[in-house]
Amino acid sequence: MTWQKFIFDFFAYGILFYSLLLLLFYLFIAIYSIGEIRKYLRRNSFTDFRVLAASDQLPGISVLAPAYNEAANIIENVRSMLSIHYNALELIIINDGSKDDSLQKLITAYDLYKTNVFINEQIATKKVRGVYKSNNSVFHKLIVVDKENGGKADALNVGVNIARHGYIICVDVDCILEQDALLKMIKPFLEETKVRVIASGGVIRIANDCKIENGRLIKINLPKKFIPRVQTIEYIRAFLLGRMAWSRLNGLLLISGAFGAFDKDIVIKCGGYNTKTVGEDMELIVRMRCYMEENKLPYKVTFIPDPLCWTEAPANYKILGIQRNRWTRGTMETLRMHKKLFFNPRYGVLGMISYPYWFFFEFLAPVIEFIGISCFLIFAFLGLVQWASFFTLLGCILSFGFLYSVFAILMEVLTYNQYKDQKDIFKLILTALLEPFAFHPFIVWAAIKGNIDYIRKKNKWGEMTRQGLGT
Repeated sequence: MTWQKFIFDFFAYGILFYSLLLLLFYLFIAIYSIGEIRKYLRRNSFTDFRVLAASDQLPGISVLAPAYNEAANIIENVRSMLSIHYNALELIIINDGSKDDSLQKLITAYDLYKTNVFINEQIATKKVRGVYKSNNSVFHKLIVVDKENGGKADALNVGVNIARHGYIICVDVDCILEQDALLKMIKPFLEETKVRVIASGGVIRIANDCKIENGRLIKINLPKKFIPRVQTIEYIRAFLLGRMAWSRLNGLLLISGAFGAFDKDIVIKCGGYNTKTVGEDMELIVRMRCYMEENKLPYKVTFIPDPLCWTEAPANYKILGIQRNRWTRGTMETLRMHKKLFFNPRYGVLGMISYPYWFFFEFLAPVIEFIGISCFLIFAFLGLVQWASFFTLLGCILSFGFLYSVFAILMEVLTYNQYKDQKDIFKLILTALLEPFAFHPFIVWAAIKGNIDYIRKKNKWGEMTRQGLGT
């Protein structure tokens, strides 16, 4: 056996074994998520959220929405959040030193004035320049904070310091929330009596090309452009399948920063959001879970499959690349900061299943795929590739990926069915067919660039230019 053949077999069988293991995990996630979705739908089928909305017994919620250069959407989105059905609500918009006219737009639209408010600085933050409230009693729930630029994590920490209520919900200011979103998000915190729910996540859906009027989602449309449409499939797979399965295992390692609810007391005890990472949402959840495990406190991190939050997805490769680069760096930073969890039985599911899964199949997957493609090109040039076997394996992998996406689309149709036109379902299936060729390679490359930027210690957030959500 020549050395070339030995190296070829080593890489070929190694990547084959890794791929089979990854596919088995995906298969397990798909099947395991079904039970949790059915349980959730059954439990909530008899709940009348209109009764809850009118109740004065619900715990108070502080919604924290950091804003940086969000002038395109900010008025519509604040109006949307102010219209949410929830009595004991305060909405805190944190202007993180925006360079555009976001703050002035808010002052004009909501008749704001600067007021003196005591800030209990339990978490150290950048300087707060002013706190604004409205002269109009209709907007009495609104608080706008203007601060020096310090990044999203620092802005959220300011919100935590100012928040009056025991539960906080952190959202991206460009999101559109459903009217009953907070009622559904607070429910898990109230239902659990044996363990303490420390955090709960919600589904994020793509709002591109949807009809929005006065900050409210009027009509749901499938995105017309390919890039937002393929992200629609991504989000369905990730939220409706992946996170429901991890919720059932009580192994959730990530709650999207775009829409997540937290027990404020635990957030403060853990020191708030980490300002030294671009993956502050994931890092906080891991740190909160570590705190509960180390103090031997029974807890749970839950997930809500209802489509409660709609956001504008990147519509071009440039902005998408910036986003995925940041996600990769955030994952790597969190895994490095909490490397003590790696196969550590002291941390239960968190240490033995969740952390290893994220390390091997979220962090390493694009790296191994990129290495595999590079080796394939070299071996093909050297004439070492058995083409019949290669095309058979490639066909199997592509078929599995396509069927997995179709299964996710089917679960969406059988549960919440947001896209009721059969033509939209056909477009989603066609998009899933094109995804491995026109989208996935770019995602892998963005992740590789994220790895390179992490090694080069680039920690920029990256500016996410918004087109704006309108009617």
